[in-house]
Amino acid sequence: MNNVHLIEAPLEGEFDIAERHPQYFEREYDTIGESDDDAIGQWLRVAKAKGETSDSDPVVLHLIVELYRKIDRLEQIITNTTPTYFPLSQKVKVCRIGFEHFEISEPLLESGKRYYGRIVLPLQNKKVVPLYFEAQSTTLAKIVRIHSRDEREWGAYARSKERLKIRHLKGNV
Repeated sequence: MNNVHLIEAPLEGEFDIAERHPQYFEREYDTIGESDDDAIGQWLRVAKAKGETSDSDPVVLHLIVELYRKIDRLEQIITNTTPTYFPLSQKVKVCRIGFEHFEISEPLLESGKRYYGRIVLPLQNKKVVPLYFEAQSTTLAKIVRIHSRDEREWGAYARSKERLKIRHLKGNV
């Protein structure tokens, strides 16, 4: 635990003991992961596989897909069909994150126990990240299971926070 590198990153999250409702947690974990595979995401993957996007600017394509997703989320809000999640017993503030770890602000964890949780990343759109983690101490958690796409976004967010911290320390902010 001494070599765990964490960066300040205030996030919101919630969690529960994984063995409390394993079938519901597993279903939700899979469902949230599948929600990333929306119709536009599937279309884009197929188009890339066929080589139909080779002449397209990847940045513009990514922005158009994100705009589509944002419009889709707005439609969900307007029609009151926003996703509801299984209630978890603890709401928590995450104060620091690393690539495989995170730290919560209050000592609510039991060392060695496995938990299921959701953490909201403030990306282009707020992203709910479902994950399983194991308590290393009463405040430190090690991520043991996360969707690969979420893992990339988590890592990118951690890197961006670290770059911001380095710029701040150098006085460039």
